[in-house]
Amino acid sequence: MSRIASRLLVVAALIAGWAAVFLAPAAPASAHAVLEGTSPAANSIVPTPPPQVVLTFSEGVRQVPDKIHVIAPDGSRADTGQPTFDGPNVTVPLKSGGANGTYLVNFRVISADSHPIAGAFTYSVGAPSAAPTDSNTPVVAESTFLKIGYPVVKYLGYAGLVLLIGPALVLALLWPHRLARRDPSRLAWSGLGLITLSTLGELFLQAPYSTGGGYFEGAALRDVLGSTFGTAHLVRIGVLAASAFLLRPLLAGRSGVADRALLVILGVVGLATWPLSGHPGASEVPSVSVVVDIAHLAAMAVWLGGLLMLGAFLLRQASPRELGAILPVWSSWATLAVTVLFLAGVVQALIEVATFKALFTTSYGQLIIAKVVLFGAVIGVAAFSRNLVRKRTAPDNPRPIRRLVLSELGVTAVVLALSATLVQTTPARTAEANQVAAEQPGYFSQMITTSNLLNLQVEVDPAKVGNNDIHLYAYTKDNQPQVVVEWKGTASLPSAGIENLDIPLLGLAPTHSTGAIQLPRAGQWQLKFVARTSDIDQATVTATVPVS
Repeated sequence: MSRIASRLLVVAALIAGWAAVFLAPAAPASAHAVLEGTSPAANSIVPTPPPQVVLTFSEGVRQVPDKIHVIAPDGSRADTGQPTFDGPNVTVPLKSGGANGTYLVNFRVISADSHPIAGAFTYSVGAPSAAPTDSNTPVVAESTFLKIGYPVVKYLGYAGLVLLIGPALVLALLWPHRLARRDPSRLAWSGLGLITLSTLGELFLQAPYSTGGGYFEGAALRDVLGSTFGTAHLVRIGVLAASAFLLRPLLAGRSGVADRALLVILGVVGLATWPLSGHPGASEVPSVSVVVDIAHLAAMAVWLGGLLMLGAFLLRQASPRELGAILPVWSSWATLAVTVLFLAGVVQALIEVATFKALFTTSYGQLIIAKVVLFGAVIGVAAFSRNLVRKRTAPDNPRPIRRLVLSELGVTAVVLALSATLVQTTPARTAEANQVAAEQPGYFSQMITTSNLLNLQVEVDPAKVGNNDIHLYAYTKDNQPQVVVEWKGTASLPSAGIENLDIPLLGLAPTHSTGAIQLPRAGQWQLKFVARTSDIDQATVTATVPVS
């Protein structure tokens, strides 16, 4: 491969890396926690106004100021005071004496891994009515700038780690004394600048990302700075500032052992701010996830940064004698870094993917597969390079190994882009939980208004093949509770020739009846109910229930 071709390969890979960032699932579209339940239940009808609404999530959440609203049937606010956050449970107190009708619950909270969760549901008191709208918290469309900007600043942060840690390590331990340090030092300072830019960019974008509001809302920014996400980023800025004073003598070749030891400590603390403000800090085993992610980031930065120093400087400027001493040491470092990367990646995947099925059925799992495939390609190239070092042909003729190093860097640029996308993608364990929840038995609820005598709220749970619970609520034509003296019900599936299966019904209250029936097949079931309201008045109501 010619020098021009190898450079074109690197440029193409870098462009592909950026394309992976832009074309992958947009960051703000993913919420990393699940709303597991509500009280009152979504779409349910309760006889009296509840004193509170409770939201239960799959993990702990924190508040976005004034982003949880309960709207009464007349459009006014039904909530009062501040919601109470207790781990995964959010309790919203309601005003007493609420009117009958349908209520809207509109919410936006922040999950433990700093990603927003937004949604809405309705419930009804007494009888359903037209669902109200929440004019105070309109649905906020994520801006294109935010969708693109978030993964880009993540990518810049990872690129900065590579440019800072790798060159600093090589300059401290492997750089020949006779070679000038100006250009590789500039590389390290550029890395420090990119990390700073990425950190400030994440803080700036987190406020509109989490609140759905504007970019310059002071209250939202204060809320972000007071969160775990904000604290981690402020610590990172402090580490970067302290590191800047210690980097100058190290890059100039004048640092002592104490300075280097202090830089290592600062580096570990700084690296910890990435997992603490992301998925690992909210995993099922956070202590393991955080340590593994620190090791993963450090190994990545050492390996790629070292490769960059080899390809850009050492293989071009060092003498054969110098390369003969440098390359075996670097080869050992690279082997250790790759081993740590592999083991850390396996542990991370086991925690975040959880099941083999999720590896193929979720975006997170598919991105993991793509990373593994590219990682395998890089390992193949690295193995070939290591073979050249073992044969001791590289010091005398560094061109082949330099081309291989440039190829490694090109492919890993794409891997880096996939990593930036992964941290903004819903973890497979959560995505699979969402899928399972979506596949769980459904729920049919409909107000039938065809009768001239009454309206009937028909609820079938779970509307699946097998046993189903049925609830019936009777109302007058003006949606007031209607007393029913006697209930009867039958079920039919005309498409399968199933006719008039009896539904035993039991009156739980003068206006409410319940029953159960075994539905043997999927299809459009016709449930017919006869409600007698007096000795001479009765109504027949038919509901078409899709059963899967």
